[in-house]
Amino acid sequence: MIIQIYEVHTVDEALAVANLGVDQIGSVVGKENIPGIINFDQAKEIFKALQGKAESVALSLSCNSKDWETLIETTRPDMLHLGARPHKIDLSDVEKIKIKFPLVKIMRSISVINEQSITEAKECAQFADLLLLDTYNDADSEFGATGKTHNWKISRQIVQSVKIPVILAGGLGPDNVVNAIQKVAPFGVDSKSKTDKVGSNVKDLTKVAEFVKNVRNISS
Repeated sequence: MIIQIYEVHTVDEALAVANLGVDQIGSVVGKENIPGIINFDQAKEIFKALQGKAESVALSLSCNSKDWETLIETTRPDMLHLGARPHKIDLSDVEKIKIKFPLVKIMRSISVINEQSITEAKECAQFADLLLLDTYNDADSEFGATGKTHNWKISRQIVQSVKIPVILAGGLGPDNVVNAIQKVAPFGVDSKSKTDKVGSNVKDLTKVAEFVKNVRNISS
């Protein structure tokens, strides 16, 4: 069972999370003016420090493949996580990125809302290495970090419908991750909001450690 933790902002924070046994560690990287985002220079330092310790994941909110290329060339992540909604991303652009950067995995976010989410997941699975199932704000949010769960029945259907690994996100923390794994049977699980310190974007290492422990106990 893969454990992914979002989001880290410094080298020290990233290494502390990696030392707790987390497999994939993510940061939101770019130029958008949103809470928690880091710039390319910061991401480059973090991803370099994580080499050999955990896989680095760069979450881009851009729909522009040129931005993805710049991000990869500058920061050198192990994985590019495309967080914009599927209908805003051209599948052919994703294919081009995979061809140009064959060693960089591609993870696509899927908003789990209704049955249409299953169709979107199947389409995105054509040119992705992993899918991340998350909870979305129906208004205007482009990515997760809502701290809320979604319909796990639909998530389970997606897991059963695609041939690539699926990571379950959306309101997961030490308190409910075991139940989520039992209900959805994903390849991996992700936590952001519920492993943060209350009222901040800083990781609570005690919560992260408990999250890792609970996942390892059920998957062992």
